[in-house]
Amino acid sequence: FSPNSIQYGPMIFSLEGQDYTGFSLSLDAEDESDNVLPRQFGLQQNHPNPFNPVTAIQVELPRAAMTTLKIYNLMGQEVATLIDEVLSAGIHLRFWDGRDQTGRETASGIYLYRLQADEFVATRKMLLLK
Repeated sequence: FSPNSIQYGPMIFSLEGQDYTGFSLSLDAEDESDNVLPRQFGLQQNHPNPFNPVTAIQVELPRAAMTTLKIYNLMGQEVATLIDEVLSAGIHLRFWDGRDQTGRETASGIYLYRLQADEFVATRKMLLLK
């Protein structure tokens, strides 16, 4: 485990030389047996929180759904879109590196992330510290 890695549960991801804006990790029905599929929609608290430079956000889908996961600043302005597509049922992990849609680093502070999957909507807070 190094300063250039992130631990999420039992998994450790290397961050060195990577662009995590669109990076994802998914466990879905094609990868695993049905017993890993979530029973309901869910948005977990990002980890680590506070974070610097990267955080992971876990989305849980009991069925395939049109899914959006967006990051907002406290003024309600959209900062980044991490998901905007139909995702399969399963557990999906997305990483955010604190950059906006244009690739610029964002300022330290509180950000909101919002998941919409079909009719399910959830919002949580996270803290970026530099």
